[in-house]
Amino acid sequence: MTPLPEAFLAVPLAHRGLHDRDAGRPENSRAAVRAAVAAGYGIEIDLQASRDGQAMVFHDYDLERLTSETGPVRRRDAAQLAQIRLKGGDEGIPDLPEILALVAGQVPLLVELKDQHGQMGETDGALESATVAALTDYAGPVAVMSFNPHMMIAMAARAPQVPRGLVTGAFSAENWPLLPEETRARLRAIRDYDAAGAGFVSHEAGDLDSPHLARLRARGAPILCWTVRSAEAEARARRVADTVTFEGYLPDLPA
Repeated sequence: MTPLPEAFLAVPLAHRGLHDRDAGRPENSRAAVRAAVAAGYGIEIDLQASRDGQAMVFHDYDLERLTSETGPVRRRDAAQLAQIRLKGGDEGIPDLPEILALVAGQVPLLVELKDQHGQMGETDGALESATVAALTDYAGPVAVMSFNPHMMIAMAARAPQVPRGLVTGAFSAENWPLLPEETRARLRAIRDYDAAGAGFVSHEAGDLDSPHLARLRARGAPILCWTVRSAEAEARARRVADTVTFEGYLPDLPA
């Protein structure tokens, strides 16, 4: 297990960057990342794999919600994705090396690898390998996480020095209809924490009373949470969580 750097617990983390589409800062965009750095917040971003195995900073599996294009991200090469303009901005989809260059160690960067095959099982390893390649010479505070424990096990084998965590929550049938109950129960119980060599979790804000989370907290595991959307919700979350991932408001920063 590689411990999560203390820097992650010192500041709130801007969810997909400090995004505001009306202000020209789409989620997971360079503009959103620059704004978070300028404000002094940590940053959380998402990764999807391109067809040619590059780590693209994009949340959805499909292009439709965030761009004027349609179809899966993984059916386009990185160069094509870079030319697809994000809605609400004037830039294309960035890759991980670009975002690393913008952050440049100025604030903590939390990188979520999205499950690539829909069943929270083993993957082809392309996104994990691309992530490791991008992070090889990065010197700032950085950590990786995923809903899929197999991806963190793969990251442990490829880059054991990079702190790893699991994205966790209630895994209700309503929100995860494509997962079998056996899989949802395993993820809900956070059974793979040790197998993944995890050093933290980022837990669903509405499920912070989970007994499984309490068990990890009693072990001293750092608890992050997602996604908080008001100061009031942040105050409630911080009864359990060490820090929050936020959007839609501006949390206070340490003096």
